[in-house]
Amino acid sequence: MSAEPTANDRPDLSVVTPMHNEAGNAARLAREIADVLKGRSFEIICVDDASTDTTREELVAVKADIPELRVLTHRANSGQSRAIRTGVLAARANVVCTLDGDGQNPPEHIPALVDTLMRADAPQDLGMVAGQRVGRQDSAAKKFASRLGNGIRKSMLGDDANDTGCGLKAFKREAYLLLPFFDHQHRFLPALMKREGYRLEFRDVTHRARTEGESKYTNIGRLFASVSDMVGMMWLNSRARQPGGWDES
Repeated sequence: MSAEPTANDRPDLSVVTPMHNEAGNAARLAREIADVLKGRSFEIICVDDASTDTTREELVAVKADIPELRVLTHRANSGQSRAIRTGVLAARANVVCTLDGDGQNPPEHIPALVDTLMRADAPQDLGMVAGQRVGRQDSAAKKFASRLGNGIRKSMLGDDANDTGCGLKAFKREAYLLLPFFDHQHRFLPALMKREGYRLEFRDVTHRARTEGESKYTNIGRLFASVSDMVGMMWLNSRARQPGGWDES
């Protein structure tokens, strides 16, 4: 784990994107992020979750053209949530924006999410601005399963989120680091932020079809994981207690 950065080497924004077997997508996405953020102070952290294809090689090769790019590689495959956590722990900025490594989340929305989070009149307790996909470019079966899962989760957890499957999220790093970590945590970030006392806001974002590689999730696999995760989240929420802030004397 890298040392805490000083003010001089701390960018304004860290963009974290988890990747596993995204050859053909990896370098193109890194270039697109860099183009969108040109003129801003930023870093891009691509976390290769032990890919077995040429994802890491693609990313390392493009570093010569993108000085803001950092490539972190897991020694063992650990899943999307752990890859996001690795990136956030390594991030030098106080504000982090995540997006999926498959290229389906358009980077063009990153500035709007970040600017909404950090606007001058934002509530002090605003912890995250999350994207919610419109015009999804997925199969009918995948969209149906997602709507069903999102509806059940929203009613059970009261997290106000219509689409937790959207990888585009901007949040304060300090807020994320207060959250309990577990596998599949990324699907419950709105609920976990609310549990910790943070306010959420949502913005519509577009969605693109996958052009390279294959989805890492199946509807059945996601369903079985979601059931146990939901039970765990309900237990976490039942044990939450908020002090309403604190005062020092």
